[in-house]
Amino acid sequence: QVQLVESGGGLVQAGGSLRLSCAASGRTFNNYGVGWFRQAPGKEREFVAAIGWSGGRTDYADSVKGRFTISRDNVKNTVYLQVNSLKPEDTAVYFCAAARGLRGTFPNRNMGDYVYWGQGTQVTVSS
Repeated sequence: QVQLVESGGGLVQAGGSLRLSCAASGRTFNNYGVGWFRQAPGKEREFVAAIGWSGGRTDYADSVKGRFTISRDNVKNTVYLQVNSLKPEDTAVYFCAAARGLRGTFPNRNMGDYVYWGQGTQVTVSS
């Protein structure tokens, strides 16, 4: 069992930055791929970024590529999402999730492959 806790969200002006954290407890995080997803009011949850456990490969949604960076610190059992050049359309609740085994080897966009989810952290970008 893995417990995930997100933090780092907040209210920021357009163009600003935040660093979101996803802290894991319960088991070693090394063998889990991690994804960040977000859900805006009235919209479906969507993929943002992911990092595999093997080789640290990353993947990003087109809407955030070049602005967001996902990274992991296996010693601290934490995955980060650095979000820069924020836009009002980035406003959403951001969730991290963990995928084990083969589903987490490489960055994975498929929400259904993630077995552990955090409660989310709110990011609000004002114009």
